[in-house]
Amino acid sequence: MKSRITIKDIARELSVSTSTVSKALKDSHEISESTKAKIKAFADFYHYKPNSLALKLRNQKTQVIGIIIPEIVHHFFSRVISGIEKVANQHGYNVMICVSNESYDKELLNIEMLANGSVDGLLISLSKETQKIKDFKHFDELIENNLPFVLFDRIEKTINCDKIIIDDEGGAYRATKYLIEKGCKKIALITTPAYVTVGESRKMGYIKAHQKHGINVAESLVIKIDKDDDDHDAIYALIKKLIFVKNPPDGIFAVNELYAALAMKVSKERGLRIPQDIEIIGFTDGIISEFSSPALTTVAQHGYTMGKHAAEMLINRIENKANGNFQTEVISTDLKFRESTLN
Repeated sequence: MKSRITIKDIARELSVSTSTVSKALKDSHEISESTKAKIKAFADFYHYKPNSLALKLRNQKTQVIGIIIPEIVHHFFSRVISGIEKVANQHGYNVMICVSNESYDKELLNIEMLANGSVDGLLISLSKETQKIKDFKHFDELIENNLPFVLFDRIEKTINCDKIIIDDEGGAYRATKYLIEKGCKKIALITTPAYVTVGESRKMGYIKAHQKHGINVAESLVIKIDKDDDDHDAIYALIKKLIFVKNPPDGIFAVNELYAALAMKVSKERGLRIPQDIEIIGFTDGIISEFSSPALTTVAQHGYTMGKHAAEMLINRIENKANGNFQTEVISTDLKFRESTLN
């Protein structure tokens, strides 16, 4: 989807202020006829269409917070939403939830819909497609129109707003370090493509743990899965190539619990005993981890805490209680030991 031109784009191209562009498009008497004609001609040529944000005057609060998440069937995001609701309700706010389904277009449409006077602020976790194509222009429009928003979990550092993230790198470092210190000599990583920020951060933690112990990471031990999480057969096939080899890994760190659970399934099919022959740690302490057989050792993300803190950050912005500059908060993680590792 081609990004549409914005008031900010027009202002930059014509070397005028955004205020001048906005007033000219509204045919304000404050702007000269020649300037109005030039701006309107440029806008018409590039098919400028004002969105609801630019048209809506937000004169009163709705007491509603909008939430946009990449997927709904995910234990972590359900815990985040629970934390958001807890704090929002305590402050007299309701929540409205939208799902992008990992789509840039759907994310953009959700933002436009919610920002049309329906909410006082937004909590957003970026879709995979948004991170892949790196088009963040829709956030410029939120900033231009002074709608408070907070990015959580999947963020983009260049967007000027408050952010809250999990200590993904630290959690992965501790998980990998644990496997190394338990005697694993060949630890594989099952991760996402580099454009998914949380997966890349967890990969960095995995690499740093090896570097700390003077161990080189073989490329053959790192597999990046660029598949939808509901495409279990395709993910299974990729993991099978990792484990069904002459000398399989004796440890696996997976960046989510689905990859870890599938790794356990493949390992058992390969005839490996868990944890005696191969130890496995996942990331995200959800239902899959708890009820896998054997139960999965995981990095606990504390999504409920993230949700509470994200809601507090946003409400502080909405109610003008935030202190000046935008902040990035990092939520710590810890290892939750179960049966897939030698404890």
